[in-house]
Amino acid sequence: MSALFVNNLTVIDCSYLDDEQGLVGESWIVDLVLHGHLDEQGMVFDFGHVKKAVKAAIDDQIDHKLLIPARSSRLQIKPAEGGTEVQFRYGNGQPILHRSPEDALCRLPAESVTAEAVAGYARWCVQKVVPKNVRAVEISLRTEQIDGAWYRYSHGLQKHDGNCQRIAHGHRSAVHILLDGERNDLQEKNWAAHWQDIYVATRDYIEEECDIEGVACYRFAYQAQQGWFELTLPQSRCALIETDSTVEWIAEHIRATVQQQLPENKVKVRAFEGVQKGALA
Repeated sequence: MSALFVNNLTVIDCSYLDDEQGLVGESWIVDLVLHGHLDEQGMVFDFGHVKKAVKAAIDDQIDHKLLIPARSSRLQIKPAEGGTEVQFRYGNGQPILHRSPEDALCRLPAESVTAEAVAGYARWCVQKVVPKNVRAVEISLRTEQIDGAWYRYSHGLQKHDGNCQRIAHGHRSAVHILLDGERNDLQEKNWAAHWQDIYVATRDYIEEECDIEGVACYRFAYQAQQGWFELTLPQSRCALIETDSTVEWIAEHIRATVQQQLPENKVKVRAFEGVQKGALA
């Protein structure tokens, strides 16, 4: 038996439903080990095929989706016109309602969404696409080591022509705020705390403001290329901006907000969207 490993195979940018925090955005880095016998080329599996087949299996089944704990007692799922409706209660009964095409969901066979449960599901997906000489698959998920402040957020991009159009996917992201050319630790920490586990929403996507059993909520909705999307969340978990929630606009929103607070300083923002990518403002 031999083993082949690939670190940083891909990054899973997703959101998931959590018993305590509700809707949570996350970015997991995927590391892979394949154990097996050598084939006629003297390989466990060709690296080129790993990147195509294995990465594609993980991306297609998990990346840019809403991960739902299918065995949770807090969850209700039912068919809806054009897709699937998900109802979830977190904390002391705070509501989340999500409607989308089925492809925007990942039904995790677990009571709660954890890195271990997601890794196990990813391993099951990968086992279906590796050759027979591969006898065992190891997958581990880890978060990026971030120097400084970071926050997790969810969003949806109605105009995007890829999977970012899904109304509830997310990222774990660093934020760098520079005042007169120097990073400011206090500003970064304050912003990260302000937006921790937030839903960054475009104001124009508000379909209605509603009350669900005493909880003030927003219902966001839009038609995108992949279908009809709706998301209802407590207003307290939403940050409304006037533009689309691309990372470019998020960087500009942060910069403009800080600039308004500190008009005497030159403000520059480096906003990240998950791991090692983002925008400058």
